Amino acid sequence: MDAIVNAANESLLGGGGVDGAIHRAAGSDLLEFCRTLGGCPTGQARLTPGFNLPARHVIHRVGPVWHGGQRGEADLLAQRYMNSLRLAHETGLETLSFPAISTGVFGFPAKSAAAIAVQTLLECGRAGDLSVREITLVAFSEQDHSILTHAITTHQAL
Repeated sequence: MDAIVNAANESLLGGGGVDGAIHRAAGSDLLEFCRTLGGCPTGQARLTPGFNLPARHVIHRVGPVWHGGQRGEADLLAQRYMNSLRLAHETGLETLSFPAISTGVFGFPAKSAAAIAVQTLLECGRAGDLSVREITLVAFSEQDHSILTHAITTHQAL
């Protein structure tokens, strides 16, 4: 992959779940690089080298925190996927891996998040104005895999 999208927190200094796994796999150089960036406010993204990852880059994306769905969380999550694709396009990246964004400690319901991810990525792909040609959705657990698979098959059936 050209890049993996990290479901990061605002500090960019690692955490649990996907963020922690990416930091561990990339090695200490990723943490040192992230310390120079001064964090990443929600809604923005930071591009870093992938270091020891099998991806050349990491797109660090801070997703929305779930507050019950009444604060526009679904739209905010969709924007995170769209903006990650735009950043990839702007930097000439063609292959991306996406984990589930905001479904861990940020509390976004996994089924809703998967449906939003699949719908948003397909819509962006159909627009045809991006350099991204391949997207891989990565599941952190067997349960996440089942949820993603259901979202993909359900969306295709529509």
